[in-house]
Amino acid sequence: MNKRGARFWAKAEKTESCWEWRGTRDRAGYGRFSDGRRFGTNIAHRISYLLTHGSIPAGLDLDHLCRNRGCVNPDHLEPVTHHENCLRGAQAQQTHCINGHPFNEENTRIRVHRDGSPYRQCYPCVLERSRRSRQRSA
Repeated sequence: MNKRGARFWAKAEKTESCWEWRGTRDRAGYGRFSDGRRFGTNIAHRISYLLTHGSIPAGLDLDHLCRNRGCVNPDHLEPVTHHENCLRGAQAQQTHCINGHPFNEENTRIRVHRDGSPYRQCYPCVLERSRRSRQRSA
């Protein structure tokens, strides 16, 4: 292992499952690492994958299968499309909207952000917002 790899792995606490990043983290909870050369400043789990697998396939994101943003275990990372990564994300784990309506086929609309990532909307909540907006305009 070269110096940069050794310096990187020294900041990872390896357990039986997740390898917790003990270095700097960003506001979203992802580890950050800078080697000043090869990788520059980058997200730690991406460097972990690069060190163990060589490269990340073009156009793909790395999905944390363990759902732990601070994990740098390369076995917990899977290259997927951005669309798939969004569908697997935190919002996809929610079973109900903030007002308690279930996310099911009848109540849920799939929309797309400008960047192409999907998100869910609760149809009853959309209808209620529209109703209130019409009342304010009247």
